[in-house]
Amino acid sequence: MVLYKLEDFEPNYRDTFEGHDIKGLGVYAQGTDEKIGTVSDVLVDDEGHFRYLVVDLGFWIFGKKVLLPLGRARIDYNVDRVYTVGLTREQAEDLPEFDERQTLDYDYEERVRGVYRQPTNYTPPVEASAPLNASAALDPLAPAPLGTTPAYARDNYTYEGEPSLYGLNEQDHQTLRLYEERLIASKRRQKTGEVTIGKHVETDTARIAVPIERERVVIERVTPADAGTAASGREADFREGEVARIEIHEETPDVRKEAFLREEVRVRKVVDQETVETQETVRREELDVNTGNLPIEER
Repeated sequence: MVLYKLEDFEPNYRDTFEGHDIKGLGVYAQGTDEKIGTVSDVLVDDEGHFRYLVVDLGFWIFGKKVLLPLGRARIDYNVDRVYTVGLTREQAEDLPEFDERQTLDYDYEERVRGVYRQPTNYTPPVEASAPLNASAALDPLAPAPLGTTPAYARDNYTYEGEPSLYGLNEQDHQTLRLYEERLIASKRRQKTGEVTIGKHVETDTARIAVPIERERVVIERVTPADAGTAASGREADFREGEVARIEIHEETPDVRKEAFLREEVRVRKVVDQETVETQETVRREELDVNTGNLPIEER
């Protein structure tokens, strides 16, 4: 069976996990805060199924990398941790060291699986209704009787036949939270401009008609009806320097200015209401399920 590094098999694998990267997660012993290493890589089969986590044991066992079957790991993205299921320090010391320069073959994987098959505090699930007879031992895919180790063959070994190492246990199911974005509308009041209202003085030439009176002297010479009649000495009184005086008057316009109220200008604001539609791209998480041709039920 050929195994591949995750990034070699799918260079854009991070897009599938919405940006999450299993590489770099801390590995902890189940039920404790004891860190035993860090995930340095993931190995997948030719169908892309996760089979092993490559764990750098760091200072727990200095400088050693080992393989952790997926069925013995519980990934918790909420705390960015991987918890091992039933892996002891003694088992880790017995595991063959992983060397990425060497080709992984059935014999190497059997050495790895043989360590994890050793009795530990981890008890793999057993189907209670499975037949416990001699013929079952001849079938490598049949459940083994309690207290015995099933036989495996190079030619017909399948990962699905050993769910205790490569299957997901019921208690290790995780809840995936799928998020979506929604548009939330709010209003923000902002100044868009300013209107200034003032006044200024303009000049113009106004005209007004004023009737006036002017006095003038009119001298009339007339011939009296008794002209040519001799006048008595008493009537004919010749006096030198006699003068008649008449005062002459005229009116001149007297114009003054007065201010009168012409109009009032009232300034106020009114609020116009309208509905504005806007649009934006929102994201929604959808569930991707890789069944590997196995039947599943969604509820």
